Formats: sequence, structure tokens, C-alpha cells
Amino acid sequence: QVQLVESGGGLVQPGGSLRLSCAASGRIISINYMHWYREAPGNERGLVATITSRGTTNYANSVKGRFAIARDNAKNTVYLQMNSLKPEDTAVYYCNGGVTTIPGYLEVWGQGTLVTVSS
Repeated sequence: QVQLVESGGGLVQPGGSLRLSCAASGRIISINYMHWYREAPGNERGLVATITSRGTTNYANSVKGRFAIARDNAKNTVYLQMNSLKPEDTAVYYCNGGVTTIPGYLEVWGQGTLVTVSS
């Protein structure tokens, strides 16, 4: 079984920074794409950032220039560096990935980590 575990959420003031981590564990051969999504109260879950197996990144317009996604293949971990945070960034952040495992290919979701931006 493969698991994704997010960490790094918390309370931060507007203008502050946080770094989220998403660690994959289990019988992993390789991690293909990885996404970060977020879901704010009353809103649908939306895509924030993507990184491919080759390291190509893509971002939602709302976070371009403020957020950065990166991966450490040796640690099977993906990060989301969030700078210049705004109250509207408040949400539960989820990682989602396509993982090649010993039994086969899986799409896996983490449990989410809460980010609250407030003074």
C-alpha cells in the first residue's frame, strides 16, 4: 500500500511563508506527476501546482510568483513553498500523485493539511 502524508500546515500571518511537504511511502518504484490541490470552505477543490517526473512545473494563476513546487526523488517527497501568503490562500491543502508501485500504477491522495492565513 502506498501512502501520501502531508505536513507543514498551520497558522501564518498575511505576507508570511510556509513550506508544505508530501512524503510518499510504501512499495514505490517511481513517482510520476505530483499535484497540490486546495479546498477552502464552501469552494470546490482546485489545482494549485503540478510537477512532472521531469521536473516541469505549472501553477494556478492565483499563486504564480508566490508558490513554488519542488521534488526530492531520493526522499520520495514533494514540497510546496508558499510565500507572500494572503487570507484567500486559507484552505486544506492536499497532495495527489501518480505512483508506479510493485503491484502496478496507482493514483493516491494524501489526507490534507490545513493552512490558515490570518492576522
